[in-house]
Amino acid sequence: MSVDTPQTMTDGPATVTAAVPRRRGSRRATLIVGCVLLGLVVATALVSYFYLPYPPEQIGGGRLAGPSPTHWLGTDTLGRDLMSQLMIGARIALAAGGGSVLLGGALGIVLGLAAAFAQRWLDDTLAAVLDILIAFPTLLLAMLVVAARGATLSSAIIAIGLAMSAVVARLTRILAKQVLSEQFVVAARTSGTGWLGIIGRHVLPNIWPTLAVNLALQFGLAVLAEASLSYLGLGAPPPNASWGRLLQEAQGTVYTAPIGAIAPGIAIVALVIGANLLADGLRDVFDPARRTR
Repeated sequence: MSVDTPQTMTDGPATVTAAVPRRRGSRRATLIVGCVLLGLVVATALVSYFYLPYPPEQIGGGRLAGPSPTHWLGTDTLGRDLMSQLMIGARIALAAGGGSVLLGGALGIVLGLAAAFAQRWLDDTLAAVLDILIAFPTLLLAMLVVAARGATLSSAIIAIGLAMSAVVARLTRILAKQVLSEQFVVAARTSGTGWLGIIGRHVLPNIWPTLAVNLALQFGLAVLAEASLSYLGLGAPPPNASWGRLLQEAQGTVYTAPIGAIAPGIAIVALVIGANLLADGLRDVFDPARRTR
């Protein structure tokens, strides 16, 4: 009996300590893979400012030519180099995702904090407005913005950012109200700390990790939204080579020249998966419970 008991006690911690490195390694791998995928797209976009295989509007490689040493991914329906088009598309995807996150995040955080600090009736009103905005279709909002401003990349960013701001605002409102109910915030109010001081010292530092994860997820959704808008002709107009527009142009020749649809599709999937994996990795980094569990 005295021999069996230490063996059982020893096996238990050994099993736990063996499982912890695997979980930590898995979380680390998620973050690394997400950073690598995003880094590849960012590097492609940066390189496109200094080097392109061919000018994006140059026509002369033959229509729907297959991959070759002169055209690594072949040409599109107009004879333009597909690799150059994809590199330009990386710029647009990052600009659309980053611009939408900046706009939607700024508006959402301001609205969410205003609702959290507002009186009860104003808080309920803002919450109802946010629910309506969340239920409003993004594509319909984009059509309204495009009708007012024209089909441009900035119009797509504004439409996506406005739709995103409602989601960020609701999350900010919920998180901020939770922090405001904590005892250290009550003590700060009692000591005479102003609202700006409470926001800067207590609210934002406590809600920022969760907001950062959500904004990383929203970045991937914004890339998908921009590709959808460009596919419908509501995004960046020609000659801007948006990945969504490349998919739209290649849909009629998907059987004869599938690379024209496969290449931008893989680029979109890689960028969105990279953003999602990065968000998952950031959640593990920022959440103490997940780190110590």
